[in-house]
Amino acid sequence: MDTRPINSQTLSSSVIAVPPLARDANLAIERRQNERLVRYLEQGGVKTLLYGGNAVLGHVAISEYAELLKMLTEIVADDTLVVPSVGPAYGLMMDQATILKDFGFPTAMLLPSLDPSTPAGLASSLRALTDRMNQPAVLYLKYEGKLDVSTVRKLVDDGLVSWIKYAIVRTDPAEDNFLRELVDVVDPRLIVSGIGEQPAICHLNEFGLVSFTSGCVCVAPQKSMQMLAALQKKDLTTAESIRGAFKPLEDLRDEISPVRVLHAAVQLAEIADLGPISLPLERVDETLIPNIRAAALALRENVD
Repeated sequence: MDTRPINSQTLSSSVIAVPPLARDANLAIERRQNERLVRYLEQGGVKTLLYGGNAVLGHVAISEYAELLKMLTEIVADDTLVVPSVGPAYGLMMDQATILKDFGFPTAMLLPSLDPSTPAGLASSLRALTDRMNQPAVLYLKYEGKLDVSTVRKLVDDGLVSWIKYAIVRTDPAEDNFLRELVDVVDPRLIVSGIGEQPAICHLNEFGLVSFTSGCVCVAPQKSMQMLAALQKKDLTTAESIRGAFKPLEDLRDEISPVRVLHAAVQLAEIADLGPISLPLERVDETLIPNIRAAALALRENVD
């Protein structure tokens, strides 16, 4: 596992995969299938893995957290960066931060929450987290109004933010006053587009963000990496063509459930047997399986 400090070069070197987590029939963490998925991503050129929402880490048991972290350090290549998540509950994240200190992860991401909070309270929570971990954290901006730009800037200026995952959904990603204000005061090379391939062209080309996260990269890692390379070369025609290849599966995720559809897609494309999805989620309805299988297989086969 890559334990070096993270910088803009690290972030720009790979699409940031957000994989699901394999569990067995008893919902215990399943090492072999998680390793199978990781190896598939690495063989496709992906070198950064972020375990968060798609892995349902917001509901991971504190009793299995150390086991999870140990497995992640052991199943990845020496040059693969792994970012686990903590929280979103304050007490949970502080207990997880204590466990994290026993491992070599260079950062961890604080999962977003819709629970009542204030910008100052969230900022204090992040400060407490980074103090406990003794390292900066990944700030996940997902919900409008949770943090203001001035608070984010202060956290970055104080060295508490490793990088930012920006995932506030807009009808038109180009019409985003918050992001435009953010990149005016925070180096965009520390901000990653956090909503997959679909808004990535706009976020990287118009706002200067450094890379993008993706769940569907777990189905077609080479294709997603080609899109990142095209964007870095300003080859928007190629990037747009690749974006289109991901759209059918992404549309199903948006329509049904991003996490549940991705979990099913990885299994249906025969990339890894993920087992049952973690509670409190449940498997997608059987009537949806044919469409998900078709989209997943089409995406996997759409690789040069």
